[in-house]
Amino acid sequence: MAADGHLLSLEGLSREFAIRRGLAVRRFPAVDGATLSLPSSPHEILALAGESGSGKTTLARMILGLTWPSSGRILFKGRDVTLLGGRERRSWFRHEVQPVFQDPYATFNPLRTVDAYLSATARNFRVAARSERESRIDDALQAVGMSLRDVRGRYPNELSGGQLQRVSIARALITRPSLLVADEPVSMLDASLRMSIVNLFRGLRERQSVLYITHDLATAYYAADRVAVMLRGWIVEQGPVEKVLGEPRHPYTQVLKSSVLEPDPASRSGGRIAVSVSETDDFLRGGCRFAARCPQVMDVCRATVPGDAVVDGRVVKCHLYANGGTDG
Repeated sequence: MAADGHLLSLEGLSREFAIRRGLAVRRFPAVDGATLSLPSSPHEILALAGESGSGKTTLARMILGLTWPSSGRILFKGRDVTLLGGRERRSWFRHEVQPVFQDPYATFNPLRTVDAYLSATARNFRVAARSERESRIDDALQAVGMSLRDVRGRYPNELSGGQLQRVSIARALITRPSLLVADEPVSMLDASLRMSIVNLFRGLRERQSVLYITHDLATAYYAADRVAVMLRGWIVEQGPVEKVLGEPRHPYTQVLKSSVLEPDPASRSGGRIAVSVSETDDFLRGGCRFAARCPQVMDVCRATVPGDAVVDGRVVKCHLYANGGTDG
């Protein structure tokens, strides 16, 4: 357990990319000053919610070590993982933090049986002695409601999407990690299967914490203990899920909630929020990045970047709450 009581802490984490416009090159802040944490105890599910282009996948890739931050720190169990050497990253961090990706069919080699893939994963991570690997793999499969007998000798195309996503989660559990980073883990599944996987993550919370990344506020509300809402690289509201999604304070979160609660959510591609966040200009403009669309915009919003304010048990990045304001 980390000395500060945090399993994971992000401190002012940013990632910039260079974009070219004619002869000019500008820095594009895909993630800008993200700060959040997961406690060491008790385990919890933290949802990172936002539309495509909001920066949540870039943030997840930095946590997993797949993308390097431009600035800021990633602390895991009190250690700055950006400073770890390659051997320590492989031998410690990758055992402790495991990904679950969006497309289960892309996770597995279609020419290998599922059990052979799981065995290779255990071998690559040097998990247990050879004689114990099957037991460890079966334990991981049991945790997701399956068994080694269910998958032995079967190829990925012989399993349903829901079954294969369960196996994908089991693969992540083989190393007995402290944290799962699940990036849109139900978006490729039929609506009838999504809740079974969401319920699976709720059950896994007894074993480890989960960073659950999603565009779907409905599953975030059901699955998570806390939620952080991202907008154009910023975390604009974070706190207990009942507060943030039950009674949102940031105008953007309010718009997201009202968009989800349309009479026919099926008309929105499986509940996807109908608010565009991909405009590059919004990432680069001065002031608040939601100012051009905010129903409560003020002059200060167009000129000055808002600070973070603690409002009713959550943190909100909005001028409405500057100086202790309680608007909303």
